Amino acid sequence: MPTFKLPLSRKGLPVLALMAAGLVAAPALAANTEPNEVLRPALSLEGNFLSAYVAGSARDTEAAALFFREAIAEDPSNQELLERGFVAFLASGSMQEAYRAAERLSARDSSNNLAQFALAVRSIKAQKYTDARSRLGKAARARQADLTATLLTAWAYAGAKEGKQALTTVDKLRGTPGNDPFKQFREYHAALIADVIGNAEEAEKRFKAAYEGEKNTLQVVDAYGRFLAKRGKKAEALAVYKAFDELAPRHPIVKAAMKALDEGKPLMPLVTNAQDGAAELLYGLGVVGNTQGDELTAIIYLQLGLDLKQDHPLALVTLGDVYERLKQYDQANAIFDRVPKDAAVRTSADIAIGQNYEQMGRGDDAMTHLDKLMKERPDDVEVVMALGNVQRSRKKFAEAAESYAKAIELVGTPQRGHWILFFYRGTSYERAKQWDKAQADLKKSLELVPDTLPAGKAQVMNYLAYSWVDRNENIDEAFKMLTKAVELAPRDGMIIDSLGWAYYRLGRYEDAVRELEKAVELKAGDPTINDHLGDAYWKVGRKVEAKFQWDHAKNSNPEHEDLVKILRKIDHGLDEVEKNPTAAESTPAPAPTPAAQSGG
Repeated sequence: MPTFKLPLSRKGLPVLALMAAGLVAAPALAANTEPNEVLRPALSLEGNFLSAYVAGSARDTEAAALFFREAIAEDPSNQELLERGFVAFLASGSMQEAYRAAERLSARDSSNNLAQFALAVRSIKAQKYTDARSRLGKAARARQADLTATLLTAWAYAGAKEGKQALTTVDKLRGTPGNDPFKQFREYHAALIADVIGNAEEAEKRFKAAYEGEKNTLQVVDAYGRFLAKRGKKAEALAVYKAFDELAPRHPIVKAAMKALDEGKPLMPLVTNAQDGAAELLYGLGVVGNTQGDELTAIIYLQLGLDLKQDHPLALVTLGDVYERLKQYDQANAIFDRVPKDAAVRTSADIAIGQNYEQMGRGDDAMTHLDKLMKERPDDVEVVMALGNVQRSRKKFAEAAESYAKAIELVGTPQRGHWILFFYRGTSYERAKQWDKAQADLKKSLELVPDTLPAGKAQVMNYLAYSWVDRNENIDEAFKMLTKAVELAPRDGMIIDSLGWAYYRLGRYEDAVRELEKAVELKAGDPTINDHLGDAYWKVGRKVEAKFQWDHAKNSNPEHEDLVKILRKIDHGLDEVEKNPTAAESTPAPAPTPAAQSGG
């Protein structure tokens, strides 16, 4: 078996080469383990290796670590097993095992970048700053401009009270004129370092530069606001937070900071020492990995950051979000439960736990959890809204509308950030067949949704206009609205479907086919889109293709009442269904599947 070296960066960006660890290279296999199933080692070295490989390909970091642990115990001299196990230990948060593996790997090959990087983080945690810099120097030999190694080295200098050298090191990160990909990280961490070493003038200059470049980045906004508050510039701090609130309304950290400033309470700095600074860097890199869809890279950065600062609220929430996206809901909930009780994002974490219960098919647990939250925080709009979301996902639309109504009542005078409440209540009313109320809410949502959220505006336009089209009302106005929605969200298959259906309602069947074919390409498994395309094909004389699309819609888990109509079209054709549409009410159809009943 070949051995691998794990480079710390690729093309100058902080990307971990996890493929070399076998965690992403395998086919996408599912672990298929029951939530409460106890994992047990295999009976052979080969069995443990293959189990670890499958677990890694399924992004099940905990299982991968367990099986690699057993495989390494059986064959401790196997270099490749050790390298793969090392990455699995990092990803699972088994940090002591990871560091022991890193020691063995670095002893065999001092140029192993990932091993040196991990051991440097451990040295920063232990305040062994000279050792940390030495290891980062070895790790960065191949690329001196590596973002991760350079900024960790700067924080190691800051920890050793060598502030001038720390800032000089940060400033080594320079791009070319007009192309400076390092600017956000450079200015932000230079500001944090300057603040930690007591150079307030330099810190303010750097914070301003970071903020001017990234006004929509929460880390920068919160750190700058806290710095200004510490300097007694309360009005400026509030302005920074309010500007962010207009862009991304209702973020709990921003809300909590503005409330503290209004009440004259102090805001503590985000970073007070080198360990905090390094943890903040690793959190930021984890966010980048998560945003780019590189889940395992994100997990490793976040786990290393949490080893430096175990109660970093945003790192915990981000790590939980990653596991959510991987559909590892038990693991996500375990992470969310670690968020400190007094953290501004704790309510968000508790809400996520309840919603994950719903995703796991534990609907009763979800309702019990959210009901408990409601009793603890009866006036929390986000909690009431979360309850409505679960009710809506369970197709209890009338109850969901009531919950959203309570949230809207708690809000009082709605602001732009509350458009989503009216949207959700409107969609719930529509599904509960209360169209007048639904239409009023959807119009109110469209009035409130800011232009800075084009995707949100497109969603509201789409729902309102599609509802008009489906009801054969306001077709011309709906068509204009849908055309605008497609401009705002040109890759959204559902919105393009709505535009195609508007063409269909207008009798422009060739145009409908064109748009609906685009929609199917973007969202191939959606039963409604396939059903619509079948209808359009029928109208242009492509009847064999129409039946193919209806058959595909039938097999894509449609709503029960839609399934009845689809089956009639397959058996009798669209013309017959249009002549006698009410016959569908008395036509038997197969019972809906459990997934259809639950809305899954």
